[in-house]
Amino acid sequence: MVKNIIKDTEFLQKMAEPATRKDKAVAEDLLDTLKANKAICVGLAANMIGVAKSIIAVQVGKQNIAMLNPQIVKHSDECSEVMEGCLSLLGERPAKRYTWIEVEYKDIKFKPQKQRFSGFTAEVIQHEIDHCNGIII
Repeated sequence: MVKNIIKDTEFLQKMAEPATRKDKAVAEDLLDTLKANKAICVGLAANMIGVAKSIIAVQVGKQNIAMLNPQIVKHSDECSEVMEGCLSLLGERPAKRYTWIEVEYKDIKFKPQKQRFSGFTAEVIQHEIDHCNGIII
C-alpha cells in the first residue's frame, strides 16, 4: 500500500528498532511507495512512512529491493562529497559517502544476504541506512 511521506524531523531523528519477520508488510509498503514515487525517488526508509523499523527500499538497476536490518560491514577508504535530496526534506544538502560498500541484510523473505554496491546505488543505501540510525542529511 502506498503511504504518505513523513516530514516530521523529530520523528525522523529517532533510532529505528530492528525489523522482524512480522515486518514484511512494512517492507512491501515501502516498495509500493518507492514505485509510486519513482519519478522523484530512488530510496526510502521505513521511518519516512511513519514506521520506526530498520527497513529500507532501494532502486538497484531496474528493480527495487527491500533490505531489513541493513548493516554496512565493509567500505572503501575513499569518500565522495555529494549533494543529496530527500523526500522528507526541502532542497539538497552536502553529504560525504563511501564510494563502495558491502551490506549485510535480510531480504523480504528474511533470508540473509550480502552484497557489494558502488557509485550512486551505494550513496542511496548509505543515505537510507542513515535514516534508520536517526541521521538526517
